[in-house]
Amino acid sequence: MMQSTQLSTQAWLEQCHSNGAQLGLKELLYYKPKASLLSLKPRSRVKSAQAGQYLAPHKGRGMEFAEVRQYQYGDDIRAIDWRVTARTGEAHTKLYQEEKERPVFVFTDLSNSMLFGSKLLLKSVQAAHLSALVAWSACQRGDRLGGIVFNEHGHHELKPTARDKGVLALCHQLCDIHQQALLNKDQSLDEQLVENRFADNLKRLTHLAKPGSLVYVISDFTHLSDASFKQLERLARHCEIIGCQVSDPFEHALPAYREAITVEAGDSAWTLPLMDKQFRAKFAQQAATAFSKRLARLKRAGMTMQSFSAAIPLETQLTR
Repeated sequence: MMQSTQLSTQAWLEQCHSNGAQLGLKELLYYKPKASLLSLKPRSRVKSAQAGQYLAPHKGRGMEFAEVRQYQYGDDIRAIDWRVTARTGEAHTKLYQEEKERPVFVFTDLSNSMLFGSKLLLKSVQAAHLSALVAWSACQRGDRLGGIVFNEHGHHELKPTARDKGVLALCHQLCDIHQQALLNKDQSLDEQLVENRFADNLKRLTHLAKPGSLVYVISDFTHLSDASFKQLERLARHCEIIGCQVSDPFEHALPAYREAITVEAGDSAWTLPLMDKQFRAKFAQQAATAFSKRLARLKRAGMTMQSFSAAIPLETQLTR
């Protein structure tokens, strides 16, 4: 069974042109035919006043017929339904569902904390895969795509662009920013500085995403500060925000092992007694509490939260 799982994992990596650690354009193009796995239908009211692809919750003149009701003073006489009027003896008018446009923005965190993976992919690679899937789904629906891709050392803003051009621009930036992150992963940075970078990029996103936009925030959310939550709350007032938390199984539960191991991160090092069952149980409980508190606060900020594992192919998680 173990050998079968390893073979299927290796086959999937080869199929999507990935080695799990580095990021290439071909593995992001892999998600183009899989765009239908993700639905970008609005979950809340459309707040944009522009014309476009989505049906607004209010009635008016547009392309999609909604209903017939009795004529009211001020209604457009061109919309009178003469058949219903003749049948009932009272004037009736047709109502239509107005169409709205909703640009899609992808906010992808490729910080150092995302450069971790114990099984299939680094969290950063899974985040890039998810970003590409969102982008191709937006392209399939005819939406304009924009976003911000960033790490501790730099960021890139993408203004909303239609069709494949917008998706390819995002994919190239995902590859470039990820490569930059890998090259600088050994540089230790102050935690406060990392938190400020996250909040600063959210502020950029707030200026970039116009009211009515759909925003996907893809991160492990380990560098959230009060300033970040304020930016998220501000953004959620005018946009629909889907938060995608990417994590690794090692962050939830430690594996059993016959001896202690040492884990290094920057200038810090920890010894983990993996042979101690009590220690592993305590770690799992503390991790569950930390994840639960983080998710609860993100939901209070106005986000719809979804969780993804870096240890399982994306399409497997979305088709369950």
